[in-house]
Amino acid sequence: MKDLSLVNSLINNSDPVLSMKALANTFSNEVVYSTSFGYEAQVITHMIFSNELNIEVFTLDTGRLFAETYSLWSSMLNTYKKPIKAYYPVSKNMEELISKKGPNSFYESIEDRMECCYIRKVEPLKRALKGKKIWITGIRGSQSEYRDNLNKVEWDEENQVIKYHPLLNWTSDEVQSFISKNNIAYNPLHDSGYPSIGCAPCTRAVKTGEDYRAGRWWWEDNSKRECGLHTRQMG
Repeated sequence: MKDLSLVNSLINNSDPVLSMKALANTFSNEVVYSTSFGYEAQVITHMIFSNELNIEVFTLDTGRLFAETYSLWSSMLNTYKKPIKAYYPVSKNMEELISKKGPNSFYESIEDRMECCYIRKVEPLKRALKGKKIWITGIRGSQSEYRDNLNKVEWDEENQVIKYHPLLNWTSDEVQSFISKNNIAYNPLHDSGYPSIGCAPCTRAVKTGEDYRAGRWWWEDNSKRECGLHTRQMG
């Protein structure tokens, strides 16, 4: 693919800001970043906003986020004075799911949980990415065995976009050091044992010795702990 080769040529492996700036300049109004308000998200959002990059920042509001996440969201708007576009589940789909299966069907089976994730996250993401060329994410390789096998630049067949992971090779210490050095606000749940933060009913603090994503969908087998946003990679 022509654009995939072009994106790879624009990437500066040592400087995410230069890379994102080059992408934004080359693909004007076609580059977006999806923030979850986690550690990595705060780093990338700060890079985008503080450097005035022409990159739309959006988030997927599932309707079941932690109160701390919503507070941080408000804080980001006040700090940077930049919009963060919100995408929500289709109300009809949510009404049908909850009317039929109740509000906690995701605990019953992987299929039920993936159905909930699809309605609350995957389908809204498709709308957010429609007509875009580049999707920037906050994925890091050390977050999971699956993510450790990704490339910085990939073709996403499902969403028909190129994905760029600027922090793929960053360590957790590097992320936290950047946040501290730049005095960036972050979710206080991180200080309470939540390295990865999603929907409140599906996220718990991790125990000593557990991996990064052990607190996400903890009742399932470890190999299944993805929501569907980052599971269909075509290299």
